[in-house]
Formats: sequence, C-alpha cells, structure tokens
Amino acid sequence: MEKKYLSIKEVLEKKEGEVSLRGWVHRFRDQKTTIFITLRDVTGVIQLVCDQDKVSPELFEKIKQTTIESSIVVSGTVRKEERSPQGYEIDIKDYEIAGLAETYPISKDFSEEFLLDVRHLWLRSRKMQAILKIRSTVFRAIHDYFRSQDYYEYQSPVLQSVQCEGGSSLFKVDYFEKKGVFLAQTWQLYAEPAIFSLERIYTISPSFRAEKSKTTRHLAEYWHAEMEGAWVSFEELQEHAEGLIKKVISDVLKHHRDDLETLKRDVKVLETAISKPFVKMTYTEALEILKKEHDMHVEWGKDLRTVEEDLLSKMYDTFIIITRYPKEVKAFYMKEDPQDPRVVLGFDCIGPEGYGEIIGASEREDDIKKIVERLEKDGEDVSQYDFYLDTRKYGSVPHSGFGMGVERIISYIIKADTIKDAIAFPRTMVRYRP
Repeated sequence: MEKKYLSIKEVLEKKEGEVSLRGWVHRFRDQKTTIFITLRDVTGVIQLVCDQDKVSPELFEKIKQTTIESSIVVSGTVRKEERSPQGYEIDIKDYEIAGLAETYPISKDFSEEFLLDVRHLWLRSRKMQAILKIRSTVFRAIHDYFRSQDYYEYQSPVLQSVQCEGGSSLFKVDYFEKKGVFLAQTWQLYAEPAIFSLERIYTISPSFRAEKSKTTRHLAEYWHAEMEGAWVSFEELQEHAEGLIKKVISDVLKHHRDDLETLKRDVKVLETAISKPFVKMTYTEALEILKKEHDMHVEWGKDLRTVEEDLLSKMYDTFIIITRYPKEVKAFYMKEDPQDPRVVLGFDCIGPEGYGEIIGASEREDDIKKIVERLEKDGEDVSQYDFYLDTRKYGSVPHSGFGMGVERIISYIIKADTIKDAIAFPRTMVRYRP
C-alpha cells in the first residue's frame, strides 16, 4: 500500500500520532546532540526534531548532511510542544533527502536588486509564497465576480495594429518583416466588437506599456482585468468597479488571514475599506478639496498627478471614484458628458493609502463623428481604425467598460513597497530576466 503523505496543515490538525510528510528545509540548527529542522510546504511550516540518542547513528549522520532548501521526505510522531512556534513538533523516525541543495545564496540583509536577480529562488520565501497564494485567489475572485454577473470570458489578440492608450508607450514587434505591429496595451478595441455578440464580456490577460518609468507603481508587463458591457450605464459601471474590488478583497480576507499575518498586513484596514460605500467626487470637486484641505492649486484641465492622488487617497479609509475628467486628458474613445462637453463620462478609482489608480473606466463614445475628430486631433491614421469604426455603423448601442490593474490591487492588499512584489517575475524598463 502506498504511503499517505500529509500536508503540514493536515499534520497540525491531526495533532498526534504517526505521520509522513514532504517539503523543503526552511531552517536547520545542529546543536551537536539534537537537530532542529523547520520544514516548509505550501500550507505552512512545522518543526522537526531529532535527538541523537533516539535514532541510529546512520540516520543521525544522514540528517546532519541536510542543507537549507534541501527537499526531504520524513516520517515521525507528532507531539504537543508549547515552545515550538506552531505548538507542535515532530520527532523524526525516518528521513530521506530527496534533493540535496547546494549552499543557498540567499540569507538576510540582501538588497532588492539582488533578490530580483535571484527571483527564481526568492519565490520560495515565506513572503513571496504568501503573495503568490493571495494573487491566485485574486484571479479566482475576478473570474467568480464576473461569472456571477453573467459575463462571458473573452480573449482578444495580444498582437495588435493600433494604439489605444498613447503611441509613446507601444512595444513594437518584428512581425514577418511587417511594420506597425505592437503588443497590446489593452483589449478594448478588439473587445468592443464582441459585445454585439456576447453583450457582456471580461478578460484577465497581460498588457504591455513601454513607459520609461522607474516608479514603484509601473510595470512594462502587467495583468489586466477588463470588462465591456452593452447597455451598461455610467452608474452601473461604477457599481461594477466597487463590486469587483469588494469581492476581491473579501475573498482574500476569507482565505488568507495567515498569509496577511505573514506579510504583517493590518486586516482591519482592509475590512474597513470594503465595509462602506466608496467615496465619489467629480474631478472639479477633487480640485476644490485639494485647494481647501491642502492649499494645492491645480489648474482645471490638467490631469491629476501621483502627488494629488496620494493626498486625496490619504484623506479617506476607503476607495475614491473620481468622475468626469476633462476630455483632453482622457482617451479618444471616452464619451462626452451630454451635460458638459468639456468632460467625459469616465472615472478613475483610486486606492487608499497612496496606492493610486486601481481602475480606469468610461462609457464609450458612440458618435462616430466625434471618435474620428478625436483620432484626427491626436494625429492618428483613421484608416487603421476602420474595423473599430464599423461597430458604430451597424447597430451601435450605449456601452461601457473598465480595466483594473491586477498588480495594483494586489499591491494595496499586501501593502507592497513596490508593485514588483505583486508578480512573480516583474518586467520593467531595466529588467527582463530572469
């Protein structure tokens, strides 16, 4: 009969008896006659103990050969031990080294750049393990939210021939000796045609921005949760943004209390943020608040910078939805406000604690003449957008959509110092390996 191996979580729930388990050596202490090993698997850590006088000399010598990050298979007896961090430990009875590790290059007090150089190994750390587990749940929560709202998952091409968010941030691609092919900045221009078939769609896919930015908020490659919906009003769009964020954070709180504790994240801050309606204000009201509360004068018509967003975000303990930005600072596809053509029916959702824009959203312009005017004003070749303009010629409807930066919301949840912590292998303007 094949031996049954338990996870560390299952061992801690069992609390007593004989067990077999597998994992990696997280800590190793040799105190001559007693060896202490902290074993790690995806479910947690537990202390293993081996007393020299309780095992054969051959087994004790084998255990002494263990190195940090060696993979091991162990059997033993679980017993209560209040001095152990988990309250239980395992007396080793049988022990095999599945993979003996060379001297591990990571110890304490290494720089961020070094840890990025050895990211393939740093993923094993308790910190990165907790982040990646949370990240997995964030992806699942996004899928669950949209499916609960009867949205269909839809995929658009990553190789595209048009720009949507600004030509300066496009990644050009060598494409069979053809020019004018780029990595996707967003799915949007290829998503809107699909709403006339599926009506309500969403995706989670990679997007690429060649912004020459070294801030803690930008990645060259990031994951984008986007939605597009026929007949979705501006008000309903805001409801979806709030609903999605609350679903994501709620699921993380439900499944990852221990991981948040590992990351030293104050869960009360997260609970408070989703316990109340999001704060809503117009762009004009935001400028008035900045002037009144912070004596900061921002000229009407200028986009909000990081410094202004941060000041606003730190005034509230929940998310802020800032609506009706000036048309000139937003993309060509955003719909003019019929009540004030200077602004668009769009919004940015700003995260608390200075985490910046989490979601960018808008109702889409359905007046083909206005779209063409904006494209021409931006210096674009309108003929390249013929397929997009066709959607306005054949039974167009009011529709809206948004994009959420997945690493942005994860950064807020885990209170990351840099967005590079929110993804396994970050890509920036200076880093593309490992």
